[in-house]
Amino acid sequence: MASNRLRRVRRVLEELFPERHLYVRSGGEMRGYVLSTGKQIAGAGVVAALSLWMGIATAAMMVNALAAGASDQELVRQKAYYERVNADRQARLNSAMAQLNATNGSFGEMAASVEKRHAALAQLFTEFKGVPGAEQALAPAKPRLMATNPIERVQYTRMDQERLIEAADSFAKTRAERLRAAFRLAGLTPESYVARGGALGGPLIEAKDPRALAAVLDVDEDFARRIQRASSNMNDMRGLSQAAKTLPFYRPTAAQAATSSYGVRLDPFTRRPAFHSGLDFPGGYFAPIYATAPGVVSFTGVRSGYGNTIEIDHGGGFKTRYAHLQGIAVQVGQRVGVGQRIGAMGSTGRSTGPHLHYEIWVAGRPQNPNRFLKAGEYVQQAR
Repeated sequence: MASNRLRRVRRVLEELFPERHLYVRSGGEMRGYVLSTGKQIAGAGVVAALSLWMGIATAAMMVNALAAGASDQELVRQKAYYERVNADRQARLNSAMAQLNATNGSFGEMAASVEKRHAALAQLFTEFKGVPGAEQALAPAKPRLMATNPIERVQYTRMDQERLIEAADSFAKTRAERLRAAFRLAGLTPESYVARGGALGGPLIEAKDPRALAAVLDVDEDFARRIQRASSNMNDMRGLSQAAKTLPFYRPTAAQAATSSYGVRLDPFTRRPAFHSGLDFPGGYFAPIYATAPGVVSFTGVRSGYGNTIEIDHGGGFKTRYAHLQGIAVQVGQRVGVGQRIGAMGSTGRSTGPHLHYEIWVAGRPQNPNRFLKAGEYVQQAR
């Protein structure tokens, strides 16, 4: 059978590459060359290999060219962005100079305007006091000693105020967006955790009205609007940050990986699909178990299937459950803080070995704890 196949293949190749004779005449002499089937096949293989190599090389060059083009476009976009920022700053400086010229060179009026802006910034920065990273991000620039002219010093101070208000808005907005992403990742609505209707410049002036705010701060309306925007972002960041401290965004054990995830899985005892309402964390006997958010212990004892169990009520409909424990270090009614040791890992109840079974409940329904753990990583980055 195999020999018949080989003969058929050989016949096909001989038909495709029949023996050819090549005659070359040079200097009155005739020379003949025989191109056998094997030589033709070898030559065709070399040509195919070269074609494949050229195709791969061409494709690689095209990929590199496209990548370089994307990088160039990103550089162009970044350059355009910084050019817009510089142009905006220059336009504001030109506006300040125009105001100075319009008032017949009234240096006193311009200096007074800078002082009023400085007071407004100082009022805004009180909201950033104590926020990690804010002091470095909002540090004022060193005065330019080379500018001996008082007008130039005022101009540089005004430019630094422009930089500071932009830095304040960017600082608060970046952290607020990161916290919003964390809440959405956990399946929560960030807007419900942010206090609205905040005010700046007095309890009777709503921050949403820049004209009223400009009148209270005695600054121009554009600067008041930017103060209001930075204050609003800071209000969101502070509200979300405070709310995050009350939610189960932290890890219950030192283990970094879960051995069994949330959802449908094969039950280790029945070997049939069953819903698993939490995460299982591996570890050894008596490994410490920590509270993932502040709250009040609402249950300690034995639950069917769970073994030794601790449940903590965190308020707002949030509850966490810690099961299969070897030891319990808290009692019902006790208030605990985030990261506080509440028990020890074990293998009580319906368990195949030492581990922690961890659940999160919201409004009486189990949630995927893994989403809250990932959200906790975003919260840590926002600090």
